[in-house]
Amino acid sequence: MKGIKIVFWIIWRIWFYIVMAIPILIMLPFLLASIITEKGYRYFFKMARIWAKFILFWMGFYYKIERLQKLEKGKSYMIVANHTSMTDIMLMLAVVRNPFVFVGKKELAKIPLFGFFYKRTCILVDRNSSKSKNEVFKRAQDRLNQGLSICIFPEGGVPDDESILLDEFKDGAFRLAIDHQIPIVPIVFADNKERFSYTFLSGSPGKMRVKILPFIETKCLTSDNRKDLRDKTRQLIYKGLLEFKKEEFK
Repeated sequence: MKGIKIVFWIIWRIWFYIVMAIPILIMLPFLLASIITEKGYRYFFKMARIWAKFILFWMGFYYKIERLQKLEKGKSYMIVANHTSMTDIMLMLAVVRNPFVFVGKKELAKIPLFGFFYKRTCILVDRNSSKSKNEVFKRAQDRLNQGLSICIFPEGGVPDDESILLDEFKDGAFRLAIDHQIPIVPIVFADNKERFSYTFLSGSPGKMRVKILPFIETKCLTSDNRKDLRDKTRQLIYKGLLEFKKEEFK
């Protein structure tokens, strides 16, 4: 039985990269045209959402969303969520309709085909370089000035220890939100670790529950409030994760 599971996991992981590539290849001319200028990003974002939904569907994932507050069209936000899986990227694109730009680790740019577009449309950060972090703030500010939103996973990466429910948050997202006086959108991903974790021999098709929590306003806040804002956001997401856990045992 265990041998059958291992074979399934290996085939399933390979299948994931295949379904990542198929829509990119189909839409390739349009994707290339959309990244020529920054103005084309909104068209790229629409295609990215199609790509994300294609992957989720063909991997056997279906998502259920609870929206406690809705994003307004044409408004910029700082979108944050817990980070446990590569599918967090796809689920975020599927769930949020407002065009946003990811801030993500540069290592993902090494993935064939996906990485080509990732490094040209996302804001890449080298977490070991203070210079890179400063450049991230400048690029994020440029995107916010264009009327886009920013999405950051504030844990700074997926914890190596998968028993950690929610790692500590970094300050970057909250500094940007305060600087631009934009609301923070806390989002809870309940099942992505179980569905498709970074552990190779793991995961399964199934439900992905999402909860979009009430937004946190940053108007009138200053840099002195950054840590309080960070801790408040983390506590809300952590509480949301615990509530999902309780539901599982009912």
